[in-house]
Amino acid sequence: MRRTLIAIMGVTASGKTAVAESVAASLGGEVVCADARQLFRDLELGTGKPTRDELAALPHHLFDLHELGEQPTAGRWALAAADVCESCFARDVVPVVVGGSGLYLNALREGLHPEPPKDASVRAALESECAASGVAAMHARLRSLDPGSADRLAPRDRQRILRALEVVQVGGHVLAWWRERPREAPLAAEWRAYELVCDPVALSERIEQRTRFMWESGLLEETRALVELGHESSLRRLAAIGYDEALDRLAGTIGASEAERRMNERTRQLAKRQRTWFRHQTLAERIAVASGADRAVEHILAGLHEPG
Repeated sequence: MRRTLIAIMGVTASGKTAVAESVAASLGGEVVCADARQLFRDLELGTGKPTRDELAALPHHLFDLHELGEQPTAGRWALAAADVCESCFARDVVPVVVGGSGLYLNALREGLHPEPPKDASVRAALESECAASGVAAMHARLRSLDPGSADRLAPRDRQRILRALEVVQVGGHVLAWWRERPREAPLAAEWRAYELVCDPVALSERIEQRTRFMWESGLLEETRALVELGHESSLRRLAAIGYDEALDRLAGTIGASEAERRMNERTRQLAKRQRTWFRHQTLAERIAVASGADRAVEHILAGLHEPG
């Protein structure tokens, strides 16, 4: 168990955080966040982040890695997660990594193709030019510099177009060149990976229950407070489920019932994308959670005594 990492993944609303916390508590382990939205310290209810009491019950890591307005990447998270896991290994503690962001988990397990470092001044200049001339003009420039990326990206995919231009300008090579470089895994560990799976009908019910809980527990008030702190534009750019609907409610463009309906639908769509990713991109033992979290926890703990 000295360098064993437990990874618990699954689609949104599958109950993975509760399972991860129970496993970590049983082992004297520590929880490491691998959820792209829960990494933002300012986002609470709308991300399904553990409560303050849960965070205080045992060590949790990386649930406050980013501030709103920052641009997260799987590579940055993987390096931060690797540091946390190395700290756990040095103390003979088992890290329990939990989340639904498959790309992030793969970045830690297999590594990512290296990319040039970001350059804030270059990106700021590109953002300014895009605001002045429009995304279509930036896509046209990308076609002249990196035709392969231009062919792959939608003409209005502003964020990825600007990133591809930044890569060429900073690193001197097109994206395809960087992606042909070998992957570099940031952590050497024995992985015990588990995917929690839930019947679509049952999952839809869980999603609806969680959505109602978020609204009843103060999602609208949390969003209003973030707007008052000047974070509305950052929230809009993030396009996070729940916060988008709360912003629209605050703006008076939709009502409560439409916000709940839209949130449920977007969450189901997210779950479908996650399920497809895990099925095709991730190696993990699948555990049905229909019989409850306790059985999943028992199965995971029992499996730790078997050879990896």
